[in-house]
Amino acid sequence: MSKIEKFAAIRRDLAAGISGRAIEEKYRVGRRTVSAAMASALPPPRKDMPPRGSKLDPFKPAIDEILRADLDAPRKQRHTVRRIFHRLLDEHGMDNVSYQVLRTYVADRKPKIRAEVGRAPVKVFFPQTHHPGAEAEVDFGEVAIDLRGEQVTCILPAAIED
Repeated sequence: MSKIEKFAAIRRDLAAGISGRAIEEKYRVGRRTVSAAMASALPPPRKDMPPRGSKLDPFKPAIDEILRADLDAPRKQRHTVRRIFHRLLDEHGMDNVSYQVLRTYVADRKPKIRAEVGRAPVKVFFPQTHHPGAEAEVDFGEVAIDLRGEQVTCILPAAIED
């Protein structure tokens, strides 16, 4: 039974006159849950967990500094993630941090650093407006129709094939 269904059942039993203690035993919930069900038909939303720290946290300023220095370096001289990983191992004594964690951080952080400095890729958008039928093409043609001996000529638009 979902929490919403449980709240609905508790509210029905309360309206029927069943005591709170009997409802607690019936649905195996506490008195706070019964009082919360009395107050609202919907259960309260789950609380967000506080963000956990990472083993990479002490090295993030050094990584950001490397990425900022790479902005001015020629393309062939910029650091790869592998090179950053080995520099952190050698120069900063980083251990117990996996390559994958570093790779994920660098992939997330590199575009943000470029945007902070003002070197983010330019997003160009040209709004295009097309008015209905403005670009429609119609070809006209003559059609000769014989109606009971009379020759009638009509000019009709021809169908356009895609």
